[in-house]
Order: sequence, then structure tokens, then C-alpha cells
Amino acid sequence: MNSTGADGAVDWLVSVAPDPGACRREWERSPLGVVLLPAGSRWDVLILPGELGVLTLEVLSRRIDRPGPVLADFGEERTGFFVPPGTACRWAGTGVRAAGRGTWIVVPYPGRATGGVRWLVPPDGSGTLNDPVLLELALHEAAADIARREVR
Repeated sequence: MNSTGADGAVDWLVSVAPDPGACRREWERSPLGVVLLPAGSRWDVLILPGELGVLTLEVLSRRIDRPGPVLADFGEERTGFFVPPGTACRWAGTGVRAAGRGTWIVVPYPGRATGGVRWLVPPDGSGTLNDPVLLELALHEAAADIARREVR
């Protein structure tokens, strides 16, 4: 990601903070390179477990040029897909956690390495999000792939 893209991504992300300037300063000084940001205003986050999340991103990446922002925790035990606000309260799926209004998520600084959570697909600063319909289709395909492998 170039510096302009990272700057735009940072601006977009901190815009949801109660005090964007203070959030940016905290983020830039944080030795961990992460902050807590509220979900539910510009995005919600759908959190998929382990292999299912990684495979869903692979399927989604084959279907579209560039998915919206996607986070992974250390070891890729969980993968978080940024989706439009309001998606969390309508999403029903076994094993899928949803972070929407009233929840906070750990977000790494775009373009910087951190020891824990990291961007698999960083935000581009334009507000592009993952389409929930395409994400659901990719999720079903990934789950079917996992089920087929388990049968063999």
C-alpha cells in the first residue's frame, strides 16, 4: 500500500472514533500499532472462524478484483470481513460472529506490521466494503469445499 492509500485508509478508519484526532495520535504512538474502533456507523464486521474465514477470502478473491477490508488475528484463528453497517443485526450463520452498533473491534494501523491482528486486505480509504451477498456466496462455497475434504 502506498503512503497516500495508507493515509486515506487511516482517515477513513479514524472517522468513526469519538475523537478522530486523539485516536490518530494514540494509534501512531502505540507500540502495538492497534486501536479500538466502534463498529456500526461506517461498517460492521463479520467474524469467521479459522479455515472457513481464510477459504472464504480465497473464494471471494477469485470472484472479484479486490475484496473490501479483511482482518485476521494472530494465527488466522478468526477472520473479520468489513461489511455495510446494519449487516450484523441481520446476519444469521452458525459459527459467524457479528460486530455491529455497540461493539468495538481491534484495528491495526494500515501498512504497519503488528504482533497480533493484521490486514489481509487493507482498506483503500474510499469506503469500499465487502458485499454481504457475495460474501455469503463465497462462505457457502468455502464451507462446501471444507465438507468435501472431510468426506474424503
